[in-house]
Amino acid sequence: MFALSLLALVSTALPSVIAHGGVLSYSNGGNWYQGWAPYNSPTGQTTIQRPWSTYNPITDATDPQIACNDDGTSGALQLTATVKAGSSITAYWNQIWPHAIGPMLTYLAECPGSSCTGVNANTLKWFKIDEAGLLSGTVYSGSWADGQMIAQNSSWTTTIPSTVPSGNYLIRFETIALHSLPAQFYPECAQITITGGGSLAPTAAELVSFPGAYSNSDPGINLDVYSNAAQTQTTYVIPGPPLYGSSGSAVPPPPPPSSVSSSRPSSVSSAPTGPTGASVAHYGQCGGSGYSGPTVCAAPYTCTVSNQYYSQCL
Repeated sequence: MFALSLLALVSTALPSVIAHGGVLSYSNGGNWYQGWAPYNSPTGQTTIQRPWSTYNPITDATDPQIACNDDGTSGALQLTATVKAGSSITAYWNQIWPHAIGPMLTYLAECPGSSCTGVNANTLKWFKIDEAGLLSGTVYSGSWADGQMIAQNSSWTTTIPSTVPSGNYLIRFETIALHSLPAQFYPECAQITITGGGSLAPTAAELVSFPGAYSNSDPGINLDVYSNAAQTQTTYVIPGPPLYGSSGSAVPPPPPPSSVSSSRPSSVSSAPTGPTGASVAHYGQCGGSGYSGPTVCAAPYTCTVSNQYYSQCL
């Protein structure tokens, strides 16, 4: 009887925990990093992830905690992972992630000085290095990046661009759930030091602040996926700034081949699909699931996969 009563108490105490969640761990280069345990005491917790306190979503695009799902501060025993430019980093959500409708996004923000520890996330400028939204079909019944994340063992893998300058960064993985209005934001951040990077700094057009990057009226946020219009809508505008390297501003020469990671040969697309009559400029999109534009890069650049939904000429 006591066991049944205890089970009932736990079940009633954790409905929001079961329904929601966040990033619980990371992996990169064969290393595994356990994340913050939001419902445990912060005393003694040491991880690369910034502290956060609840599985419940953020439902306001202007919420002061939207940068990293916290007050912007680092932990008392904060750690930092070393990540090579050009390598992939994977974030793992609690399983099974319950929200299959919405986009996946990854951001970086460079910290001033010799460490991100002690730097408030709300003071930084962020740039988007990875994004995926509606992959196929309609807004109402199509395939979304959130669903793909679930199919990938509730995880999302992003490649750190080889052109990003070396330095100290926060990396921000985010999923936005669109199954309800208002939309639900789930961002978490971790501290990394990027090594072996390039020399392409993000342009002013690619830099945003959190809060500030989104508004509640953005078409990719204020979206009723169950409306009549959604049943025939086949396009989706991913919130936030243009993807890093795609703003069209002047860029420096490409990095030497030695700066590109050789540990992920699948990142180079040898047989892209789609129209091939036009050449794509340096840093332009040249492939990805659902992409139908030109796929041939202007010499001497190569169509390189950022993820299965976005490739660009590097």
